[in-house]
Amino acid sequence: MAGNKVETAAGENFKEEAGVSHDRRHESPCSFEEILVDWRGRPTCQPNQHGGMTAAAFVLGLQAFEMMAIAAVGNNLITYVFNEMHFPLSKSANIVTNFVGTVFLLSLFGGYLSDSYLGSFRTMLIFGVVELSGFILLAVQAHLPQLRPPKCDMMASTAGGHHCLGAKGFEAWIFFLALHLVALGSGCLKPNIISHGADQFSKNDSKQFRRLSTYFNCAYFAFCSGELVALTVLVWVQTHSGMDVGFGVSAAVMAVGLLCLISGSAFYVNKPPRGSIFTSIAQVLVAAITKRKQICPSQLEMSHGSQDTGPQGFSSPSASAIGLRHTEKLRFVENGCIRNIQNRTGTSESRWRLCSASQAEQVKILISVVPIFACTIIFNTILAQLQTFSVQQGTTMNTRIAKNFRIPPASLQSIPYIMLIFVVPLYETAFVPIARKVTGKESGISPLQRVGIGLFIASFSMVSAAIIENKRRNFALEFNKSLSIFWIAPQFLIFGLSEMFTAVGLVEFFYKQSLEGMQSFLTAMTYCSYSFGFYLSSLLVSSVNKITSSGPSGGGWLSDNDLNKDRLDLFYWLLAALSLVNFFNYLFWSNWFSYSPSLPPTAGESETGRC
Repeated sequence: MAGNKVETAAGENFKEEAGVSHDRRHESPCSFEEILVDWRGRPTCQPNQHGGMTAAAFVLGLQAFEMMAIAAVGNNLITYVFNEMHFPLSKSANIVTNFVGTVFLLSLFGGYLSDSYLGSFRTMLIFGVVELSGFILLAVQAHLPQLRPPKCDMMASTAGGHHCLGAKGFEAWIFFLALHLVALGSGCLKPNIISHGADQFSKNDSKQFRRLSTYFNCAYFAFCSGELVALTVLVWVQTHSGMDVGFGVSAAVMAVGLLCLISGSAFYVNKPPRGSIFTSIAQVLVAAITKRKQICPSQLEMSHGSQDTGPQGFSSPSASAIGLRHTEKLRFVENGCIRNIQNRTGTSESRWRLCSASQAEQVKILISVVPIFACTIIFNTILAQLQTFSVQQGTTMNTRIAKNFRIPPASLQSIPYIMLIFVVPLYETAFVPIARKVTGKESGISPLQRVGIGLFIASFSMVSAAIIENKRRNFALEFNKSLSIFWIAPQFLIFGLSEMFTAVGLVEFFYKQSLEGMQSFLTAMTYCSYSFGFYLSSLLVSSVNKITSSGPSGGGWLSDNDLNKDRLDLFYWLLAALSLVNFFNYLFWSNWFSYSPSLPPTAGESETGRC
């Protein structure tokens, strides 16, 4: 009986805390739930002097300048790798997609370091310098002939039957070292830029919390602005002044971004790191596996519900999770909350054998976001094609737009950002207020609905790309003429519109599902999706080449350096089909998902994630 009383009290404590957590959202911004310090590590509780949109503006400055620098390199990198380093076209495309994939994969490492040990501000400073050093090394290599292969026309060498000498040895080592420095720096920066800016808006201040969706739209606007300048001004500099000058300008722009970040130091509120975020998760999973054969009680009161008795490593980074409500999904995780009979007298059990109900709910949240994350991978595989093969498409087309002016093929990627510079503010000022009246949701539509709309639109980008590539190829083979480069603009425009929905919706979704102390890491999952998408692109290119090369013709769809001999249009059709199948898969998982109980949906929004 004594044991049952303790268990019931623990369960009641869990329920009581759930109500407390909800009420605290309306308290002052300096609620004890949040531990905030200034840049010197001193506790701060001055909402008028720290945080808010003023502080976030400096972070948005870094977002714009860093994106400007990395986009100028990444979006035109295939031209440098193919024409200057002399790698074959398919290998050049894979180098670029692997580079971009590595950037985004390393965002998980940056998020982990920030949440566990360094804090977001310090992480951004350290890895901003690492990224800057990579840009400088790229500029040095592009400037010094002894660090590059001898000049050679790759297209002419293919037609003439001889081959250009590709980069190898020390040349290749310098090149890949520079790329990996840029990838490490940019990857560790990205999730912290988003989360540090969002941290300036207190979840305990209802007015500030309502501005969080506006901040995410502003962050995407800064992203678009940086991309636009990179794809017009900086790519033009690379094309007309040389890649060495272009890489040097990227380094200078990155330095300006770091100065912008440092300038806002006095205004930031910072969330200090709270120790390893993985140990506590592992403890919950080990406890659940150890007790996997035990029957989980149907009532929460029968399990260990006290948050206070949980492992220090888990309760510390999840203070706001005290009020998590019980959910019925993924019940196997709750096995770790079951007390052993011999320990029901109050004897403490090992943290690797017993966890609290709140801790189990936290792990449920982490597991339940994985399917949503996985459904965005194909979306980013499409993005990889626009940054590689679509740019190469442009090199085979008529780039003249005036008598003495030609548009660099990489600048085609600026077209959607020109559109988005106007569409994003219109979305925030016109669409959101109208949608808010219809749905009753503060952000107009839920993050999951926003992601779903974007995934659906993305399929049509590849449909457009396939149709135009078929037309371009036939026109070149039959008439030996080149179509205008603007024929491939629609595939960029359509994808740009889809990205506005998917990218912003996904970032907002992950941040709002995050537990205290894990914002940077879960935000990094957005970028990890980009990473897997680019890696999948490399795998698809290699697999498609291997499969299609086994036919009677002996040539794969993407095996030649000449797009007129390849069948890029068929590859685009394959991606369109995969994207459509992925959209229906997303509909299933978005209906299965339940929003985090620790972050109640806004008025009028149910807890299910229906798209």
